[in-house]
Amino acid sequence: MSDSGAGPETPPGIDDLLCFAVYSTGHAFNRVYKPLLDPLGLTYPQYLVMVSLWAKDGQRVGELGEALFLESSTLTPLLKRLEAAGYLTRSRDPSDERQVRVRLTAAGTALSDKARHVPRCILEATGLSVQSLIRLQGEIASMRDNLLKAAG
Repeated sequence: MSDSGAGPETPPGIDDLLCFAVYSTGHAFNRVYKPLLDPLGLTYPQYLVMVSLWAKDGQRVGELGEALFLESSTLTPLLKRLEAAGYLTRSRDPSDERQVRVRLTAAGTALSDKARHVPRCILEATGLSVQSLIRLQGEIASMRDNLLKAAG
């Protein structure tokens, strides 16, 4: 956010909006991720699902949705495509039939080895040090949480 010295009566320019900086940075991330994920056969949202499952396999669909900030109407088609690709299975939880558990297949687990280079490539593309990236990620997550709290 720049300080243009404009008074409160002057509407901010697009480059003065923090929301635009975050929005346009998201687009820039997608442009960097695409050539890294295309050879893996994953879209960015599918990659996020896989990263979440690589960290904790056997999650409920609801858990995944909460972790990824996705509604089930958005998450379910992602899971169906990943299941069709052979990377995961979905099944009813025997202890609670209302819940659906998502588990990696052998192919889904093996894909993590093929994707190991992605975080390093993203770090390099940011031009930030690991320490700076960790600090920034924490600040952005805190801002997100505050915004969600303010939104109710």
